Amino acid sequence: MTETSDKLLKQFFSEHKQEIDDNGFSRRVMKSLPDRSLRTSGVWTTCCGTLALILFFTLGGLQAIGGALREIFTSIIQHGATNLDLKSLLITATVLLFFGIRSIVTAN
Repeated sequence: MTETSDKLLKQFFSEHKQEIDDNGFSRRVMKSLPDRSLRTSGVWTTCCGTLALILFFTLGGLQAIGGALREIFTSIIQHGATNLDLKSLLITATVLLFFGIRSIVTAN
């Protein structure tokens, strides 16, 4: 198109501009559209969680946790904790594990 045609089109549309009442149509359409950010967030969380699990097992996370727990129990026993209540220790570990899993799940 030429410059003259562009000017004529702009002039025509500016002179014949009409406002159409929306009556809430745009709001209803926007509310009916799917929430894409929620879906994207879920996919991103799943990918990162999967990657974290793969790295945890690949880099020996279980062995590291087992070694740390073994060191803790060995130092407790060596430093005179002869009256170690295994039931209380198990309850404490269970509660800590529960809170850890809950904080991971609720963060997503």
